Amino acid sequence: MAGSRDQAARIIRTEAELAEPTPLRDAPSKPVAAEAPLDIPAVDNAATAKPAPPPKSGKRRVVLVGVGLLLAIAAAVYGVNYYLVGRFLVSTDDAYVRANNSTLGARVSGHIAAILPSDNAAVKAGDVVFRIDDGDYKIALDAARAKAATQQATIERIGRQVLASQSAVEQAQAQVASAEAASTRSQLDFDRQQALSTKGFASRAVFEGSQAGRDQSAASVQAAKAALDAARDNVEVTKAQQNEARATLLELQSSIAKAERDLAFTEVRAPVDGVFSNRIVNAGDYISPGQRLGNIVPLNDVYIDANLKETQLARLKPGQPVDISVDAYGSKKKVTGRVDSLSPAAGAVFTLLPPDNATGNFTKIVQRVPVRIRVPAEVAKDNSLRAGMSVYVTIDTKDDAK
Repeated sequence: MAGSRDQAARIIRTEAELAEPTPLRDAPSKPVAAEAPLDIPAVDNAATAKPAPPPKSGKRRVVLVGVGLLLAIAAAVYGVNYYLVGRFLVSTDDAYVRANNSTLGARVSGHIAAILPSDNAAVKAGDVVFRIDDGDYKIALDAARAKAATQQATIERIGRQVLASQSAVEQAQAQVASAEAASTRSQLDFDRQQALSTKGFASRAVFEGSQAGRDQSAASVQAAKAALDAARDNVEVTKAQQNEARATLLELQSSIAKAERDLAFTEVRAPVDGVFSNRIVNAGDYISPGQRLGNIVPLNDVYIDANLKETQLARLKPGQPVDISVDAYGSKKKVTGRVDSLSPAAGAVFTLLPPDNATGNFTKIVQRVPVRIRVPAEVAKDNSLRAGMSVYVTIDTKDDAK
C-alpha cells in the first residue's frame, strides 16, 4: 500500500517539474497565484537506495599467488629431476615374463598307464610324470638277452674249436718232424746202397729198394707239411668264425641296449625342476613317438623380455640396473633386475614372413628389439612371477651416458 502511494507521488512530482516554465523564456507577464501545496508523502530514500558492493578481499589474491608458487616449484622439481635422473631412464610397457618351457614328448608308442603328478604341480628333475604300458618292451628285452646268451655260447664253442685246431697243428708239426727224420734215414740208406752198387758189392734189387724208400720218405715229408699247413689254416678259419660270432654278439648287445632304452622310455621324466602344466593326454590314451604330452615350466629360472624401440638402444648395455613393476601386483611388488643381453635382430626378422622393404611402397616403422633382463634368483625362486605376465621396465643408463 505504501509502495503504491510512493510511486504515485513520484509520478506527480515529475509532471510538475516538466510543466514549470524557465525563467528567461517562459516568464509570466503577471504574477500567478501560488498553488496550494499538494499532500504528497515524503519518499524514503534509504528504502529505495541500492546496497553498496562489499569491499574486495585479499584472500583470492593470496590463493592465486600460492597456486602460482606451487606450480613454479613443481616445474622446477620436475626439471631438476629430469636433468639429473629422468633423461637417463629408458622405459617400456611392452615387456613380459618368459620361461624356457620344456615340452614332454613320447619316445615310444603305447597306452598311458598312469599320470603321476596333478596339473600345475611342482616336479623335480628326474621325477616320473607319465608311465606307459611296458609289457611288450619287457618281452623284447628278455628276447634280446636270450639271443645274446646263445651267441655267447657259440663264441665259447668256437673258442674250444680253436684250441682243438691248435692241437692239430702241433700234431701235424710232430708228423712233419717224424717224416723228415724218416726221410733222412732213407737218404742215408740210399747213399750207402748207391756206393756199394757202384763198386759191385750190392745187388740191383737192394739199391732200387733203398731208392724207393728215399722217395717215399720225401713224399711223406711233403704230405706232413701239407697237413701242417692245413691245420694252421683251420686254426685261422676257426678264429675268423669266432671273431664273426663276437661281432654278432656286439649287434645283439646293441639290441639289448636299445630294448633297455625303450623300456626306460616308458617312463617319461621331467627334464628340469618346474611346474607340470598344459597336459593334453589322459590315462589310457594311445600315444605315438614324438607326440606332445605336456609342458614343464621352470619358474625358478624366469626372465623378462622387453621389446624396446630401436631409438631407445643407444646407451643400453649389459649389466645396467632395471626397475621392474609387475602389473599383477601393482605397487606392492617392485623388483630390481639387470640387463642381460640384447637380441641380434629386431623381432620382425624372426617372424614367419619377414618384411621385404625392397618395394616402392616403403613406409618406415620404428622397429622393436628384444632385450633380455635377468631377475634376482630369490625373486625367481618364490615363484611369484609367472610366464606371460605383463611388466613395466625402466632401465637406468646413467653410467653409460656421455
